[in-house]
Amino acid sequence: MDFNTSTSVPLLLLLLLLGFSKAHDDNDQGAVHDLSMDQSAKEDFTATILRMNNGSSDFLLEGDVMIPNTRNAMKCINEPYSCLWPKSANGYVEIPFILSEKYDYSEKTLILAAMRGFQSKTCVRFIPRATQRAYLSIEPRYGCSSLLGYTGDKQVLSLQRYGCINNGIIQHEMLHALGFYHEHTRSDRDQYIRINWENINKYFVYNFRKMDTDNLNTPYDYSSVMHYGRTAFGTQRQETITPTYDPSATIGQREGLSNIDIFRINKLYRCWGFSG
Repeated sequence: MDFNTSTSVPLLLLLLLLGFSKAHDDNDQGAVHDLSMDQSAKEDFTATILRMNNGSSDFLLEGDVMIPNTRNAMKCINEPYSCLWPKSANGYVEIPFILSEKYDYSEKTLILAAMRGFQSKTCVRFIPRATQRAYLSIEPRYGCSSLLGYTGDKQVLSLQRYGCINNGIIQHEMLHALGFYHEHTRSDRDQYIRINWENINKYFVYNFRKMDTDNLNTPYDYSSVMHYGRTAFGTQRQETITPTYDPSATIGQREGLSNIDIFRINKLYRCWGFSG
């Protein structure tokens, strides 16, 4: 074969550069994944969610609630029972779902385990989708987020890999899908927490607006998996939410459903015979 130096050398250099670029990208991706998991282990779930959602092209109310295109986002406030998943004839609230094949075995196992956490103490049942029109599509899109409540159609619950696959975060987003807002926006929150407005990033002040919520005659819950942490949306990680009723309370826990979270699910969905 005739070796043409003028054409082969540039081609060889191009191939070497492409190989280096791919190796560099792969190494960076692994480093980012490792860094993300290391950070997640050290921070409360609020910081993880906000970090994972940073740069999202979606407008996210309160950091991780997607605004539906098909209805007013405030509908769950003004008409709270219009966004509940319907009950089946068997008395269970059956929520069809599809779990993306892009997740690996261990990630699928964690997501399914988080679902089972609802099953043992509430009437909520996550069931594989057959032909139902309304269902949850759990996908590794950018960030950790969910639509609020039942929309009557396909609704995406985003759980990005390497950051959002944590029991508390998964159950937090599933509670949004069931129709629950964050605890720190409850209508009676000023009796239990102080919002440090001066410490909030000015672009995210709207995330602390109180909602006209139906609190279901349940106590304010510092331990709720729906409660954001002390430094949520803070400039330079300053404290934005200060517990006042119990100053030493831990808020922003990432373990999973609290007893009051469970009680509220049962009360909102009228799960007779279940208890938290």
